[in-house]
Amino acid sequence: MNPEKFRQDFPLTGRGIIYFDNACMSLKPRQVVEAMSDYYLNYPACAGRSVHRLSAKATEEYSKARQTVAKFVSAKQEEIIFTKNTTESINLVAKSLELAGRTSITSDKEHNSNLVPWQLAGNHKVVRTSDDGFDFDDFESKLGKKTGIVSVVHTSNIDGTTLPVKEIAKIAHDYGALTMIDAAQSAPHTELNVRKLGVDFAAFSGHKMLGPSIGVLFGKKEALEQLKPFMTGGDTVSRTTYTTQEFLKPPEKFEAGLQNYAGAIGLAEAIRYLEKIGMKNIEKHETALNRVITEELESTVSIIGPSYDKRSGIFPFNIRKTDPGEIAILLDNQNICVRSGQHCAHSWFSDRGIKGSVRASTYLYNTEDECARFASAVKKIERMV
Repeated sequence: MNPEKFRQDFPLTGRGIIYFDNACMSLKPRQVVEAMSDYYLNYPACAGRSVHRLSAKATEEYSKARQTVAKFVSAKQEEIIFTKNTTESINLVAKSLELAGRTSITSDKEHNSNLVPWQLAGNHKVVRTSDDGFDFDDFESKLGKKTGIVSVVHTSNIDGTTLPVKEIAKIAHDYGALTMIDAAQSAPHTELNVRKLGVDFAAFSGHKMLGPSIGVLFGKKEALEQLKPFMTGGDTVSRTTYTTQEFLKPPEKFEAGLQNYAGAIGLAEAIRYLEKIGMKNIEKHETALNRVITEELESTVSIIGPSYDKRSGIFPFNIRKTDPGEIAILLDNQNICVRSGQHCAHSWFSDRGIKGSVRASTYLYNTEDECARFASAVKKIERMV
Protein backbone atom coordinates (compact mmCIF):
# COMPACT_ATOMS: atom_id res chain seq x y z
CA MET A 1 0.00 0.00 0.00
CA ASN A 2 1.37 3.39 -1.02
CA PRO A 3 0.06 6.14 1.29
CA GLU A 4 1.36 8.83 -1.07
CA LYS A 5 -1.59 8.03 -3.35
CA PHE A 6 -4.10 9.49 -0.91
CA ARG A 7 -2.11 11.80 1.40
CA GLN A 8 -3.29 14.68 -0.80
CA ASP A 9 -6.80 14.02 0.56
CA PHE A 10 -5.54 14.98 4.03
CA PRO A 11 -4.34 18.62 3.91
CA LEU A 12 -2.54 18.45 7.26
CA THR A 13 -0.06 15.87 5.95
CA GLY A 14 1.40 18.49 3.61
CA ARG A 15 2.18 21.00 6.36
CA GLY A 16 5.25 19.35 7.84
CA ILE A 17 3.36 17.81 10.78
CA ILE A 18 3.75 14.14 11.64
CA TYR A 19 0.41 13.12 13.08
CA PHE A 20 0.88 10.07 15.33
CA ASP A 21 -2.18 10.55 17.58
CA ASN A 22 -4.60 8.47 15.52
CA ALA A 23 -5.71 6.26 18.42
CA CYS A 24 -7.27 9.41 19.90
CA MET A 25 -8.66 10.93 16.71
CA SER A 26 -7.86 10.42 13.05
CA LEU A 27 -7.54 13.03 10.36
CA LYS A 28 -10.46 13.51 7.95
CA PRO A 29 -10.14 13.33 4.15
CA ARG A 30 -11.64 16.03 1.97
CA GLN A 31 -14.35 13.64 0.80
CA VAL A 32 -15.80 13.33 4.32
CA VAL A 33 -15.79 17.08 4.93
CA GLU A 34 -17.40 17.69 1.54
CA ALA A 35 -20.14 15.11 2.15
CA MET A 36 -21.02 16.78 5.45
CA SER A 37 -20.89 20.25 3.88
CA ASP A 38 -23.24 19.05 1.16
CA TYR A 39 -25.83 18.24 3.82
CA TYR A 40 -25.46 21.58 5.59
CA LEU A 41 -25.53 23.60 2.36
CA ASN A 42 -28.05 21.75 0.22
CA TYR A 43 -30.53 19.81 2.40
CA PRO A 44 -30.13 20.91 6.06
CA ALA A 45 -33.46 19.51 7.21
CA CYS A 46 -34.87 17.05 9.74
CA ALA A 47 -34.95 13.43 8.67
CA GLY A 48 -38.07 11.30 9.17
CA ARG A 49 -40.41 14.17 9.98
CA SER A 50 -41.45 16.69 7.33
CA VAL A 51 -42.68 15.75 3.86
CA HIS A 52 -40.94 18.47 1.84
CA ARG A 53 -38.13 17.61 -0.58
CA LEU A 54 -35.26 18.67 1.70
CA SER A 55 -36.50 16.46 4.51
CA ALA A 56 -37.01 13.60 2.05
CA LYS A 57 -33.40 13.95 0.91
CA ALA A 58 -32.12 14.03 4.50
CA THR A 59 -34.19 10.95 5.34
CA GLU A 60 -32.84 9.10 2.31
CA GLU A 61 -29.19 9.92 3.04
CA TYR A 62 -29.54 9.10 6.75
CA SER A 63 -31.01 5.73 5.86
CA LYS A 64 -28.24 5.08 3.34
CA ALA A 65 -25.67 5.91 6.02
CA ARG A 66 -27.17 3.31 8.35
CA GLN A 67 -27.06 0.74 5.54
CA THR A 68 -23.40 1.54 4.87
CA VAL A 69 -22.43 1.14 8.52
CA ALA A 70 -24.41 -2.10 8.82
CA LYS A 71 -22.68 -3.62 5.80
CA PHE A 72 -19.27 -2.53 7.12
CA VAL A 73 -19.68 -4.68 10.26
CA SER A 74 -21.79 -7.43 8.63
CA ALA A 75 -24.96 -6.46 10.49
CA LYS A 76 -28.57 -5.75 9.56
CA GLN A 77 -29.73 -2.17 9.12
CA GLU A 78 -32.13 -2.35 12.07
CA GLU A 79 -29.25 -3.50 14.30
CA ILE A 80 -27.36 -0.20 13.95
CA ILE A 81 -28.04 2.64 16.40
CA PHE A 82 -26.37 6.03 16.03
CA THR A 83 -25.10 7.62 19.24
CA LYS A 84 -22.80 10.45 20.28
CA ASN A 85 -19.70 8.25 20.61
CA THR A 86 -18.45 4.87 21.87
CA THR A 87 -18.92 6.01 25.45
CA GLU A 88 -22.60 6.71 24.94
CA SER A 89 -23.05 3.39 23.14
CA ILE A 90 -21.65 1.45 26.08
CA ASN A 91 -23.64 3.50 28.58
CA LEU A 92 -26.80 2.86 26.57
CA VAL A 93 -26.37 -0.88 27.16
CA ALA A 94 -25.16 -0.56 30.76
CA LYS A 95 -28.08 1.63 31.79
CA SER A 96 -30.75 -0.11 29.71
CA LEU A 97 -30.01 -3.76 30.46
CA GLU A 98 -31.75 -5.28 33.48
CA LEU A 99 -28.89 -6.49 35.68
CA ALA A 100 -30.57 -6.69 39.10
CA GLY A 101 -28.88 -9.50 40.98
CA ARG A 102 -26.59 -10.27 38.05
CA THR A 103 -22.91 -9.56 37.47
CA SER A 104 -20.96 -7.85 34.71
CA ILE A 105 -17.44 -8.90 33.74
CA THR A 106 -14.75 -6.84 32.01
CA SER A 107 -11.02 -7.30 31.43
CA ASP A 108 -8.39 -5.37 33.37
CA LYS A 109 -7.40 -3.37 30.23
CA GLU A 110 -10.59 -1.39 29.80
CA HIS A 111 -10.91 2.23 28.86
CA ASN A 112 -12.86 4.07 31.56
CA SER A 113 -15.84 4.09 29.19
CA ASN A 114 -16.06 0.30 29.48
CA LEU A 115 -15.24 0.19 33.18
CA VAL A 116 -17.10 2.92 35.07
CA PRO A 117 -20.59 2.16 33.64
CA TRP A 118 -20.32 -1.45 34.80
CA GLN A 119 -18.92 -0.44 38.19
CA LEU A 120 -21.96 1.78 38.71
CA ALA A 121 -24.26 -1.05 37.59
CA GLY A 122 -22.97 -3.08 40.57
CA ASN A 123 -21.70 -6.66 40.95
CA HIS A 124 -18.74 -6.04 38.67
CA LYS A 125 -15.80 -8.45 38.20
CA VAL A 126 -12.45 -8.04 36.45
CA VAL A 127 -10.45 -10.66 34.51
CA ARG A 128 -6.67 -10.48 34.34
CA THR A 129 -4.69 -10.11 31.12
CA SER A 130 -0.98 -10.16 30.34
CA ASP A 131 1.33 -9.69 27.36
CA ASP A 132 0.61 -13.35 26.63
CA GLY A 133 -3.12 -12.72 26.34
CA PHE A 134 -6.40 -13.21 28.14
CA ASP A 135 -6.49 -15.35 31.32
CA PHE A 136 -9.22 -17.86 30.46
CA ASP A 137 -8.81 -19.72 33.76
CA ASP A 138 -9.46 -16.52 35.68
CA PHE A 139 -12.36 -15.78 33.33
CA GLU A 140 -14.12 -19.09 33.90
CA SER A 141 -13.60 -18.81 37.66
CA LYS A 142 -15.61 -15.57 37.60
CA LEU A 143 -18.41 -16.80 35.33
CA GLY A 144 -21.60 -18.28 36.70
CA LYS A 145 -25.35 -18.51 36.31
CA LYS A 146 -25.68 -14.93 37.58
CA THR A 147 -23.39 -13.45 34.92
CA GLY A 148 -25.48 -10.99 32.93
CA ILE A 149 -22.95 -9.60 30.47
CA VAL A 150 -19.27 -9.85 29.54
CA SER A 151 -18.03 -6.56 28.03
CA VAL A 152 -14.40 -6.40 26.91
CA VAL A 153 -12.19 -4.24 24.76
CA HIS A 154 -11.51 -5.68 21.32
CA THR A 155 -8.22 -3.89 20.62
CA SER A 156 -6.60 -2.06 23.54
CA ASN A 157 -5.86 1.65 23.38
CA ILE A 158 -3.07 1.04 25.90
CA ASP A 159 -0.81 -1.15 23.77
CA GLY A 160 -2.75 -2.10 20.63
CA THR A 161 -3.13 -5.77 21.51
CA THR A 162 -6.31 -7.61 20.52
CA LEU A 163 -8.26 -9.90 22.82
CA PRO A 164 -9.65 -13.24 21.54
CA VAL A 165 -13.23 -11.98 21.65
CA LYS A 166 -14.65 -14.81 19.54
CA GLU A 167 -13.56 -17.36 22.13
CA ILE A 168 -14.59 -15.09 25.00
CA ALA A 169 -18.06 -14.66 23.51
CA LYS A 170 -18.53 -18.39 23.01
CA ILE A 171 -17.66 -19.21 26.62
CA ALA A 172 -19.84 -16.35 27.93
CA HIS A 173 -22.79 -17.60 25.89
CA ASP A 174 -22.31 -21.09 27.35
CA TYR A 175 -23.12 -19.49 30.71
CA GLY A 176 -26.14 -17.64 29.30
CA ALA A 177 -24.46 -14.23 29.39
CA LEU A 178 -24.64 -11.49 26.77
CA THR A 179 -21.40 -10.19 25.24
CA MET A 180 -20.24 -6.75 24.19
CA ILE A 181 -17.02 -5.37 22.72
CA ASP A 182 -15.51 -1.91 22.78
CA ALA A 183 -14.41 -1.78 19.13
CA ALA A 184 -13.25 1.85 19.10
CA GLN A 185 -9.66 0.82 18.32
CA SER A 186 -10.42 -2.13 16.05
CA ALA A 187 -13.12 -0.81 13.68
CA PRO A 188 -10.75 1.77 12.09
CA HIS A 189 -7.90 -0.67 11.51
CA THR A 190 -9.10 -4.19 10.76
CA GLU A 191 -12.11 -6.09 9.49
CA LEU A 192 -14.91 -5.99 12.07
CA ASN A 193 -17.39 -8.79 11.37
CA VAL A 194 -19.79 -8.97 14.29
CA ARG A 195 -21.33 -12.20 12.95
CA LYS A 196 -18.01 -14.02 12.87
CA LEU A 197 -17.09 -12.72 16.31
CA GLY A 198 -20.45 -13.84 17.69
CA VAL A 199 -20.94 -10.83 19.97
CA ASP A 200 -24.32 -9.40 20.99
CA PHE A 201 -23.22 -5.76 21.09
CA ALA A 202 -20.35 -3.73 19.62
CA ALA A 203 -19.55 -0.04 20.08
CA PHE A 204 -17.27 2.20 18.03
CA SER A 205 -16.78 5.83 17.00
CA GLY A 206 -16.51 7.65 13.70
CA HIS A 207 -13.87 10.13 14.82
CA LYS A 208 -11.19 7.43 15.02
CA MET A 209 -11.89 6.12 11.50
CA LEU A 210 -11.64 9.19 9.25
CA GLY A 211 -15.16 10.34 10.17
CA PRO A 212 -16.75 13.00 12.38
CA SER A 213 -17.70 12.76 16.04
CA ILE A 214 -20.51 10.22 16.02
CA GLY A 215 -20.93 6.84 17.68
CA VAL A 216 -22.37 3.50 16.65
CA LEU A 217 -23.93 0.72 18.67
CA PHE A 218 -24.47 -2.62 17.00
CA GLY A 219 -26.94 -4.88 18.76
CA LYS A 220 -28.40 -8.21 17.70
CA LYS A 221 -32.15 -7.96 17.30
CA GLU A 222 -32.86 -10.30 20.20
CA ALA A 223 -30.32 -8.49 22.39
CA LEU A 224 -31.77 -5.04 21.64
CA GLU A 225 -35.19 -6.34 22.60
CA GLN A 226 -33.86 -6.89 26.14
CA LEU A 227 -33.01 -3.20 26.55
CA LYS A 228 -35.25 -0.48 27.88
CA PRO A 229 -34.89 2.92 26.17
CA PHE A 230 -31.86 4.87 27.42
CA MET A 231 -33.40 8.22 26.49
CA THR A 232 -36.96 8.90 25.35
CA GLY A 233 -38.80 11.55 23.42
CA GLY A 234 -39.45 12.43 19.81
CA ASP A 235 -38.91 9.65 17.25
CA THR A 236 -38.78 6.89 19.89
CA VAL A 237 -42.55 6.45 20.08
CA SER A 238 -45.34 5.82 17.58
CA ARG A 239 -48.16 7.08 19.80
CA THR A 240 -48.72 8.67 23.20
CA THR A 241 -51.58 9.69 25.46
CA TYR A 242 -51.32 11.62 28.72
CA THR A 243 -50.76 8.35 30.54
CA THR A 244 -49.33 5.87 28.00
CA GLN A 245 -46.75 5.48 25.24
CA GLU A 246 -46.06 3.00 22.46
CA PHE A 247 -42.40 2.61 21.53
CA LEU A 248 -41.11 2.09 18.03
CA LYS A 249 -38.89 -0.88 17.25
CA PRO A 250 -35.07 -0.54 17.21
CA PRO A 251 -33.18 1.38 16.04
CA GLU A 252 -35.65 4.30 16.34
CA LYS A 253 -36.54 3.22 19.87
CA PHE A 254 -33.04 4.27 20.99
CA GLU A 255 -32.56 7.41 18.88
CA ALA A 256 -34.42 10.12 20.75
CA GLY A 257 -34.76 13.58 19.25
CA LEU A 258 -33.00 15.11 16.27
CA GLN A 259 -29.94 13.14 15.24
CA ASN A 260 -26.49 14.04 13.96
CA TYR A 261 -27.49 13.61 10.32
CA ALA A 262 -24.34 15.23 8.95
CA GLY A 263 -22.25 13.01 11.23
CA ALA A 264 -23.92 9.83 9.97
CA ILE A 265 -23.47 10.96 6.36
CA GLY A 266 -19.82 11.79 7.04
CA LEU A 267 -19.22 8.42 8.70
CA ALA A 268 -20.70 6.62 5.70
CA GLU A 269 -18.34 8.53 3.41
CA ALA A 270 -15.41 7.63 5.67
CA ILE A 271 -16.36 3.95 5.47
CA ARG A 272 -16.48 4.12 1.68
CA TYR A 273 -13.01 5.66 1.74
CA LEU A 274 -11.68 2.87 3.97
CA GLU A 275 -13.29 0.17 1.88
CA LYS A 276 -11.65 1.48 -1.31
CA ILE A 277 -8.26 1.02 0.32
CA GLY A 278 -9.18 -2.28 1.98
CA MET A 279 -9.09 -3.04 5.70
CA LYS A 280 -6.55 -5.85 5.25
CA ASN A 281 -4.24 -3.46 3.40
CA ILE A 282 -4.58 -0.91 6.19
CA GLU A 283 -3.80 -3.52 8.84
CA LYS A 284 -0.68 -4.74 7.00
CA HIS A 285 0.50 -1.17 6.44
CA GLU A 286 0.24 -0.28 10.12
CA THR A 287 2.05 -3.45 11.18
CA ALA A 288 4.88 -2.57 8.78
CA LEU A 289 5.11 0.95 10.22
CA ASN A 290 5.16 -0.41 13.76
CA ARG A 291 7.97 -2.73 12.78
CA VAL A 292 10.05 0.19 11.46
CA ILE A 293 9.56 2.16 14.68
CA THR A 294 10.18 -0.84 16.92
CA GLU A 295 13.39 -1.91 15.21
CA GLU A 296 14.70 1.65 15.44
CA LEU A 297 13.82 2.22 19.10
CA GLU A 298 13.65 -1.12 20.93
CA SER A 299 17.17 -0.64 22.33
CA THR A 300 16.53 3.04 23.20
CA VAL A 301 13.16 3.09 25.02
CA SER A 302 11.04 0.84 27.22
CA ILE A 303 8.16 -0.52 25.12
CA ILE A 304 4.87 -1.44 26.77
CA GLY A 305 3.30 -4.62 25.45
CA PRO A 306 4.37 -7.57 23.29
CA SER A 307 6.11 -7.65 19.88
CA TYR A 308 5.17 -5.19 17.14
CA ASP A 309 3.13 -7.73 15.15
CA LYS A 310 0.69 -8.02 18.08
CA ARG A 311 0.31 -4.27 18.70
CA SER A 312 -1.64 -3.03 15.63
CA GLY A 313 -0.56 0.55 14.90
CA ILE A 314 0.14 1.57 18.49
CA PHE A 315 3.66 2.11 19.81
CA PRO A 316 3.58 2.82 23.61
CA PHE A 317 6.85 3.63 25.35
CA ASN A 318 8.70 5.39 28.15
CA ILE A 319 12.20 6.80 28.47
CA ARG A 320 13.47 5.76 31.88
CA LYS A 321 11.62 7.80 34.54
CA THR A 322 11.06 10.87 32.40
CA ASP A 323 7.50 12.18 32.59
CA PRO A 324 5.60 11.08 29.44
CA GLY A 325 4.08 14.53 29.12
CA GLU A 326 7.52 16.11 28.94
CA ILE A 327 8.48 13.77 26.11
CA ALA A 328 5.27 14.57 24.23
CA ILE A 329 5.98 18.31 24.51
CA LEU A 330 9.54 17.84 23.22
CA LEU A 331 8.16 15.85 20.27
CA ASP A 332 5.57 18.54 19.59
CA ASN A 333 8.42 21.05 19.40
CA GLN A 334 9.64 18.95 16.48
CA ASN A 335 6.20 18.93 14.80
CA ILE A 336 5.35 15.38 15.92
CA CYS A 337 1.93 14.86 17.52
CA VAL A 338 1.58 12.00 20.03
CA ARG A 339 -0.43 11.42 23.19
CA SER A 340 0.89 11.02 26.72
CA GLY A 341 -0.64 10.00 30.04
CA GLN A 342 -2.72 7.03 31.16
CA HIS A 343 -5.03 7.11 28.14
CA CYS A 344 -8.29 6.89 30.12
CA ALA A 345 -7.12 3.53 31.50
CA HIS A 346 -6.00 4.69 34.95
CA SER A 347 -6.90 1.36 36.53
CA TRP A 348 -4.46 -0.63 34.40
CA PHE A 349 -1.55 1.78 34.86
CA SER A 350 -2.16 2.14 38.59
CA ASP A 351 -2.39 -1.62 39.06
CA ARG A 352 1.01 -2.06 37.44
CA GLY A 353 2.66 0.94 39.07
CA ILE A 354 3.29 2.69 35.75
CA LYS A 355 3.00 6.47 35.73
CA GLY A 356 1.82 6.56 32.14
CA SER A 357 3.25 6.28 28.65
CA VAL A 358 3.93 8.09 25.43
CA ARG A 359 1.68 6.64 22.74
CA ALA A 360 2.46 6.99 19.07
CA SER A 361 -0.29 5.63 16.85
CA THR A 362 -0.17 5.38 13.07
CA TYR A 363 -2.79 5.18 10.36
CA LEU A 364 -3.18 4.65 6.65
CA TYR A 365 -1.73 8.05 5.62
CA ASN A 366 1.47 7.72 7.66
CA THR A 367 4.74 6.76 5.95
CA GLU A 368 7.95 4.90 6.73
CA ASP A 369 9.82 8.19 6.33
CA GLU A 370 7.69 9.71 9.09
CA CYS A 371 8.46 6.69 11.28
CA ALA A 372 12.19 7.16 10.70
CA ARG A 373 11.96 10.86 11.55
CA PHE A 374 9.96 10.05 14.68
CA ALA A 375 12.56 7.48 15.77
CA SER A 376 15.35 9.97 15.19
CA ALA A 377 13.54 12.57 17.29
CA VAL A 378 13.00 10.11 20.15
CA LYS A 379 16.69 9.13 20.12
CA LYS A 380 17.61 12.80 20.33
CA ILE A 381 15.30 13.28 23.29
CA GLU A 382 16.67 10.16 24.99
CA ARG A 383 20.16 11.69 24.88
CA MET A 384 18.84 14.95 26.34
CA VAL A 385 16.80 13.74 29.32
